[in-house]
Amino acid sequence: MRERKIYITNFDMKRLKELVEVATEFSRQDEKHLEDLENELQRSYVVDSKDIPKDVITMNSKVRLRDLDNGKEIIFSLVFPAEADIDQNRLSVLAPIGTAILGCKTGDVIQLNVPAGMRKLKIEEIMYQPESAGNYDL
Repeated sequence: MRERKIYITNFDMKRLKELVEVATEFSRQDEKHLEDLENELQRSYVVDSKDIPKDVITMNSKVRLRDLDNGKEIIFSLVFPAEADIDQNRLSVLAPIGTAILGCKTGDVIQLNVPAGMRKLKIEEIMYQPESAGNYDL
């Protein structure tokens, strides 16, 4: 499968790099997730927060995904680990799905390996993106 272009705001890039640096020093339990996030950051195109397309998932975006295998919808906000709360539908960027959708666009299909096997998710809608709402520092 061809790698897709992903876009990250310069503000998110700075904060995510800091997360990777700090967490790598202090947390061995998230080592694989941090490595995955770092790989995503290395292949991303960095753009100014005011120039990010409205159909791109940024930090604190609220998204609706569809599981292409069972048709179920998933709605959550993509957040930093300290803000993650599955009961509040707030998913950490270090979760496999969180890392996989960062920088993706509406309509993209992502595939990821989970313990039960391969999972295909389609990004159906970005219900809220901070930058398109004029919030450049969330």
